[in-house]
Amino acid sequence: MATVKRSVCPLDCPDTCSLSVTVENDQVTAVRGSDANPLTHGAVCAKVTNYYPEFVHGANRLRHPLKRIGAKGEGKFARISWDEALGLIHDRVRGVIAKHGPQAVLPLNYAGPHGMLAGDSMSLRFFHRLGASLLSRRPLCGGVRGEAYAGTFGATPGTPLQQVSLSKLIIVWGNNATACNLHLMRHINVAKRAGAKLVVIDPKRVKVAEQAHLHLAVLPGTDVVLAWALAVELERLGAIDQAFVQQHVLGFESFMKSAREYPPEVAAGICGVTAEEIRTLARWYHEASPAVIAWGNGLERNQNGGSGLRAIAALPALAGKFGVSGGGLVGGAGNAFPKTGDALARPDLVPPGTRTLNIIDVAGAILDDKLDPPLKALFIYNHNPVIVHPDQNRMKRALAREDVFVVGIEVAMTDSMAYADVVLPACTHFEHADVYAAYGQQYLQRADAVIPPVGESLPNTEIFRRLALRFGYDDAAFKADDPALMDAALDRADPRMKGLRPSELPTDSALRMEYGGEEPVLFGNVLPRTPSGKIELESAVLGARYGSPLPTFRPVTSAFALTLITPASDKRTTSTFGGLAANDATPALEMHPDDAKARGLLQGAWVKVWNDLGEVHLPLEITDAIRRGVVCSEKGAWFKTSRNGQTVSALAPTHKADLSEGACYNDARVEVAAL
Repeated sequence: MATVKRSVCPLDCPDTCSLSVTVENDQVTAVRGSDANPLTHGAVCAKVTNYYPEFVHGANRLRHPLKRIGAKGEGKFARISWDEALGLIHDRVRGVIAKHGPQAVLPLNYAGPHGMLAGDSMSLRFFHRLGASLLSRRPLCGGVRGEAYAGTFGATPGTPLQQVSLSKLIIVWGNNATACNLHLMRHINVAKRAGAKLVVIDPKRVKVAEQAHLHLAVLPGTDVVLAWALAVELERLGAIDQAFVQQHVLGFESFMKSAREYPPEVAAGICGVTAEEIRTLARWYHEASPAVIAWGNGLERNQNGGSGLRAIAALPALAGKFGVSGGGLVGGAGNAFPKTGDALARPDLVPPGTRTLNIIDVAGAILDDKLDPPLKALFIYNHNPVIVHPDQNRMKRALAREDVFVVGIEVAMTDSMAYADVVLPACTHFEHADVYAAYGQQYLQRADAVIPPVGESLPNTEIFRRLALRFGYDDAAFKADDPALMDAALDRADPRMKGLRPSELPTDSALRMEYGGEEPVLFGNVLPRTPSGKIELESAVLGARYGSPLPTFRPVTSAFALTLITPASDKRTTSTFGGLAANDATPALEMHPDDAKARGLLQGAWVKVWNDLGEVHLPLEITDAIRRGVVCSEKGAWFKTSRNGQTVSALAPTHKADLSEGACYNDARVEVAAL
């Protein structure tokens, strides 16, 4: 008999939707949206409804521990028991530590599930106690945005997503909302029905841009210049809120000195838009109240990413758009939750002097025979590095080393798991309880398991408890059960928790994060948490850390003429669903008709896209939805969609952004020719 149970979607997406899951004979047969989280409003994306049942129960699901019996990357394994798997991991890792020390071990993980327990809880305790090298994960995605936001506003929440419905002007900047911020669209539509204007800034005419009153098809990496030009035009219009700036903004004159070098006429040529478009947007922004900016993830993925975000964040401060519901900037949602951090991860277990490696540099570190100590054991979990990392071919070479012991912990047999020596089967979020904060909205949720574990799979927390026990770590930190970990993750005493224990949050509703009983409004009931207590357009903290207290602009120089962008799509926000039959098709390369004509390329032809790092074979789609000089192919596809074992990540460079040493996917420069 079928029953409907409640759950939460843990995908790497800002919405963190509530779900209604139909279960029959311990099988997930259907997944839909629920109203438990008011933002979800009963609707979820097609990825959730189409792919989850196969993801949980399909042929690619890992059900038992495995041991490699073929070459690395070949994907040949034999089934073994949990006891044999844990014993093999213990013996091999202890051997590495005996020879090279504990820092020769590294966890290589990222943001597969966004549950607070599955993401990183018992796992961090284990690696901290082991003395493994630490991993700086945020530079791969999110770190640049987080540093830019924190450097400007501090750890304070921005405008809640639902307040967008109150706005009179909405600027969607680098946010493919219909694919990866679905519920922003509902509030945009509410606002538009009430007369609001919509502006979209994106190199591609994405679906939300088709509904916009104005679309600025900006060149990737030039967002900082566009934001500067808007600031200059606001100043020319007399639209700077001088009273607000004087009382609440630090670094106004220094910021404007940089901006004044890029008036609309100059910025237009750099950004690939018209001066009149810049002036129109500045005028609309001045005249509208409330006015809100909803930025996305794509615009940070270039060497000017942090500067672009900081300059964008300056605009509502300059124009005085804070202090009202529906105004300001949709950002900083993660700051709304009373996370404890240290109590969950236990950094006190880390030995003094332990090194930290940037996740972008891991492949290079594995291949560096002069690194001391070398990396000789990896634990890959919540991550698919050969598909996700820049310079894909370098990562493949690194994981193929026979002298590096690789443990994989995964739900499915991914392309990265094919390189593992031992694979441990992990549960999906439908098979264990967890608590869910979010990075795009401000409702806290909890979910229970809706089905028992598939096969011999285990939750991440239990896998690392068993590893800890096998390594002899038997103190209280490693005996905490999942409810205890939930309670450690969030501060029950904080007023935002309303006296509720995190492990006992109801599953049929979501807890709204409130300040004095209301949603946060910056300069209403919440204030910046910067060193000065002001909005810092000039940040001494960022200056000391990265060498520039102000936004800067550095053009990308390359012998390759085209900029490649690799956004999310309605099929894949990340690589999570890349292994499913429905996603077998090779993603197309989208190119403007003028660029195709200049190269003699025809619609539907297979083309090679290449640079000094690799070559990818893709079918061509000629469309004026993408601007001239830019080509586009969606991220997250697996090797089975590739004719030559390379996907678009093979073309992404490894140089770093201006903040957080972040990844620069959108700095990829390529050329295209007929295959």
